[in-house]
Amino acid sequence: MNKEIEKKIVKFLTNCANEEDLNELANWLKTKDNTQLFDHYIETNYALDMNMNKFDSRGVKNALKGKIKQDKNVFYQYKIFKAFKYAATAAIIFGMGFFLRDSIFKSSTETTPIIVNTTNTIEPGTDKATLTLEDGSTVTLEKGESFQMQNVNSNGEEIVYRKDKQKTAELVYNYLTIPRGGQFYLVLSDGTKVWLNSESQLKYPVNFVEGEKRQVELVYGEAYFDVTPSSENNGAKFIVLNKSQEVEVLGTEFNIKAYKDEANIFTTLVEGKVAVKYEAGRQNLVPNQQLTYDTQAKITSIKNVDVYNETSWKDGVFSFERKPLKDIMKVLSRWYDVDIIFDSQSLEEVKFFGNLEKDQNIQEILETIKRFKTIEAYEITGKTIILK
Repeated sequence: MNKEIEKKIVKFLTNCANEEDLNELANWLKTKDNTQLFDHYIETNYALDMNMNKFDSRGVKNALKGKIKQDKNVFYQYKIFKAFKYAATAAIIFGMGFFLRDSIFKSSTETTPIIVNTTNTIEPGTDKATLTLEDGSTVTLEKGESFQMQNVNSNGEEIVYRKDKQKTAELVYNYLTIPRGGQFYLVLSDGTKVWLNSESQLKYPVNFVEGEKRQVELVYGEAYFDVTPSSENNGAKFIVLNKSQEVEVLGTEFNIKAYKDEANIFTTLVEGKVAVKYEAGRQNLVPNQQLTYDTQAKITSIKNVDVYNETSWKDGVFSFERKPLKDIMKVLSRWYDVDIIFDSQSLEEVKFFGNLEKDQNIQEILETIKRFKTIEAYEITGKTIILK
């Protein structure tokens, strides 16, 4: 290991690294040999002197994930996170792109979270859904349970429809309903991929009629679509209906968030192009734009967004950038199937920066938020959480 890199590691561990140091260190850690050198250096020079079990590796992992969030190669991200498994607790401000390290170790004087009347851990959501067939019968889809019928197959974590070899003359619809605490992946008969978030429902044809528009309905909730292009479907456009608006697609990736308990519908374009039609008109979107439609006031607005923050949920990450706690807790309440109460109204508007992994239990999530001084304490009673 050269002396310059060694200096940067020491600066990082002693809370003295600047943005340039961190960038150089992150680039150096991109190779396997260097990550091994890093691990060996930390173990040799620090493990005997420090209480290593007090390192907050998850905090570092989340911070670094934010730093390189534009990189879609999850394995590559993991390799970088692993290299820092012995390093310091870190918090990150995404918009400015640099680290504000909290401390190298958890303080022994850190206050203990308040947990009241809790005998069980609130675990994260999982893959589960209810499939409603054309005759009205229902099938429960969940991990470990397989389901199969003509042209439809599910392994309990996804459901795949295969195109019928015979031409479809009449549309037959299925519904896929995702409960609170659930998520599911769906492949339609035309090859379009759909990720459905918690508390969502999608209506779709078992098969599309050849040459006619392909139309599905997001009845409520949130879905990410990766649509097969019209050129592969005899020129047939893809349409997504949901309350108060219609999204016309040519071949693209986009996200729609339209929950029953929210007045706003958010349509975010990742790739390609879409046209969003609503009562008062029509708007075309380009990548990295988000259209917000207020269904009560009948007002629309368009802004540029970081699409990672809007779509990372499908990849197992909640990414929040300057989001008020009231919005964040709506997301968490759906995934963990809990009710969240604020001790004061002012707390609802406090903003949080950070990435949270969906496979954590709720206590780990709350501890991360608390560590960054966003909340002071929390109480858990059964399936109800009070933030203070």
